[in-house]
Amino acid sequence: MAIVNVSDAEFQNTVREGLVLVDFWAPWCGPCKIIAPILEELSGSIGDAVTIAKVNVDDNPESAGRYGIMSIPTLKLFKDGVDVATYVGVRPLAELEAAVKAHL
Repeated sequence: MAIVNVSDAEFQNTVREGLVLVDFWAPWCGPCKIIAPILEELSGSIGDAVTIAKVNVDDNPESAGRYGIMSIPTLKLFKDGVDVATYVGVRPLAELEAAVKAHL
């Protein structure tokens, strides 16, 4: 499954079913640029099991505020609408894969 860009208006609908990994990011964020290809690789390896969604915090401050995003990149894992895990900063592919698989 491809990585999807999500707005404040779409956020709740996007995370309400299944497993969704949300990347809170911004275009000016250096570490966000580092994690982007890791998320692409994750999508390629287990994208059928998880939806990967990107939320630009500059364009969508409501979602970032609702979940207390204080630094980016922050990744949040949702299972059927419930926030089950948070990862702040760049994480290696193996860690993210293990985290997703733990919630399948």
